[in-house]
Amino acid sequence: AELTRRLSIPGGELAYTLRDFADGDHLRSRLRASRSAAIVGGGFIGLEVASSARKLGCEVTLVEALPRILMRGVPEEIATVVHHRHVEAGVTMQVGTGLAALETDGILLTDGRKVKADIIIAGIGAAPATALAEAAGLEVQNGIVCDAGMRSSDPDIFAAGDVCSFPHELFGGKRIRLEAWRNATDQANVATENMLGGSKTYTAVPWFWSDQYDLSLQIAGMPGDGATTVRRQTAENAFVIFHLDGDGRLVGASGIGVGNAIARDVKLAEMLIARRARPAAEQLADPSIALKAMLKG
Repeated sequence: AELTRRLSIPGGELAYTLRDFADGDHLRSRLRASRSAAIVGGGFIGLEVASSARKLGCEVTLVEALPRILMRGVPEEIATVVHHRHVEAGVTMQVGTGLAALETDGILLTDGRKVKADIIIAGIGAAPATALAEAAGLEVQNGIVCDAGMRSSDPDIFAAGDVCSFPHELFGGKRIRLEAWRNATDQANVATENMLGGSKTYTAVPWFWSDQYDLSLQIAGMPGDGATTVRRQTAENAFVIFHLDGDGRLVGASGIGVGNAIARDVKLAEMLIARRARPAAEQLADPSIALKAMLKG
């Protein structure tokens, strides 16, 4: 339901992209046959490929034009942990560095340096595949425009997953588009029930995760809607950042830790977000106060 964004620089067509299972299967075999890899893009796709390439024994250089990795929707404190873990694993991180061109033996940076690589992979995002919807005359705005029941502008046509945008009542009816497997599954369930005559609406709290090396990163809700943040240190190498809106309502949670260290707290935060809870900031910050207790409040 999405199309990979391609690099609009000289040689951009030389980069591999990753969008479906076949792409991943082919890329794995190519990485196993390569000694070095250059990755363009410091978002989740680029970083996960970097982690996999290192595990397969490649020398890896990652290039990100923005001032830091994971600029989209991830707090800087968490991005810093991820950055350092990649450096520790041996990835050369070129952040705040522009690209001039891709060449058959590597990439040319805007400062004139050359990064040699056997394979180049680009992970610079994806766009919703709306060509069929547009041809059918459906309304399109950052994806196929749907209502909360996943109906498109034609009430007989439904959409679900990465390809559609919809109003989310938990976040003021703001129209959003989600790019994760869980929401695609949940939205498909809503669409199916409504196609059979139901009147279900999609109200699930957005949730996303990314595993890199031994780290697990999880995001619940809409952290970007937060006005203030509260940090909770859940273990020596694990913490959760809670995002509160201007009224003190919990609207998002972002966590990182080794293994499943933050999984329970993010799940409980997801439940608090669903209940439109307004937990006290000092309680959120105190790991001795159980989040579960706040659900009963």
